[in-house]
Amino acid sequence: MKKVILSSILVLALSVSFVSCREAADKAKEATEAAADAAEEAGDAVGDAAEGAMDTAGDAVDSATEAGSDAMDAAGDAVDGATDAAGDAVDSAKEAGSDAVDKAKDAVEEVKDKVKN
Repeated sequence: MKKVILSSILVLALSVSFVSCREAADKAKEATEAAADAAEEAGDAVGDAAEGAMDTAGDAVDSATEAGSDAMDAAGDAVDGATDAAGDAVDSAKEAGSDAVDKAKDAVEEVKDKVKN
């Protein structure tokens, strides 16, 4: 009878340990799958963040390029305006100089006429 009881206890212990190992293996498999899913989600989040950062950087480069182009256009307009102003100043100076020469000639002619008379 001892053998039957001991054999029954042994069979029961083996069955429990196999069931316990199976449950542990299932739990380990579930944990591994959960960890893999979490790692995949984290990778996706990192990829999305990197993509967002690249988009933002691209927008910043575009804005800087546009601002540089606008600044170049404004500088070109300023140079054109300065060139026109300088040309106008030269023309005014020529006219003033020409008028002064004409007045000087007229004054010389008046003096000549007064000296002759």
